[in-house]
Amino acid sequence: MDLIKAYTDYLLHEQRRSANTVEAYGRDLSQWREHVVGPGREDEFDPKSVTTLDLRHYIAALMKEGNSATSVRRKVSTLRGFFKFLERNHGLTGNPATTLTMPKMPKRLPVIIRQEETEGLLDAEVAADDYDGVLMRVMVDIFYNTGIRCSELVGLKDRDADTARGRLKVLGKRDKERIVPFGRELADTIDSYRRLRDSDGARRTADPEAPLLMRADGRPLNRRLVYARLHKYLAEAGVHASRLSPHTLRHSMASDVLNAGASLPTVQQLLGHASLTSTQIYTHLSYKDLLKNYQQAHPRANKV
Repeated sequence: MDLIKAYTDYLLHEQRRSANTVEAYGRDLSQWREHVVGPGREDEFDPKSVTTLDLRHYIAALMKEGNSATSVRRKVSTLRGFFKFLERNHGLTGNPATTLTMPKMPKRLPVIIRQEETEGLLDAEVAADDYDGVLMRVMVDIFYNTGIRCSELVGLKDRDADTARGRLKVLGKRDKERIVPFGRELADTIDSYRRLRDSDGARRTADPEAPLLMRADGRPLNRRLVYARLHKYLAEAGVHASRLSPHTLRHSMASDVLNAGASLPTVQQLLGHASLTSTQIYTHLSYKDLLKNYQQAHPRANKV
């Protein structure tokens, strides 16, 4: 029996994890299996015979190969979940992953775009009949105004954007739904995009289950395409940030909203974080801005 496939099927169908997450777990476990038995010898793989020392040697090998702490932590988490699954469902006794420790993560603040640059992006003129330009604008507007993830944007249905009430229904991680409010500016942007989208027969649809956003030829978007187009768009706009991605706009939204006075629980709900701990990192960004403004404004801040 292929226990790795049994585990990924369990994650997909019973835990209702996203397809992207399940695919990543499957890759991690397949890589580990190949490390254990070698390529082309999957039939010899017996995870129930693995010891804690075996797993520690594997983690050490990953670090020696130059894998980042983030990547290794994900692989350790995958192994822990896999062996818990074997304990509960396949008679494993003595979980070898219980005492595994995670590599320490370097403390890094989220990358954000300066607020004046974001405003410049949203205020730039776009030709009303330029479909790719209007599509790009509505994507940037949605990312920054709502803080949703790339996978959440790709999964939006046409019915999910209620511009009359300024509400976006978002399907987040583990199929958790949340409602994100938005203002009149984004509502007008979405309405303009819809009119242009539906003016072409290849894109026109009366099906509320159809994607909200689609390519010029009517095909749906995917995460890779959105990342590539957004990176190009932000780079050509001269945005000064070390990373140009949908998540950078998500981070920027969270930081700007907190700096404007929103509470942490409010931002947590907007972003769809399961834990407030995930949201608290943005308070460091807010304090950084506070300190900078204080040092620039207070007459005695820099007095020696």
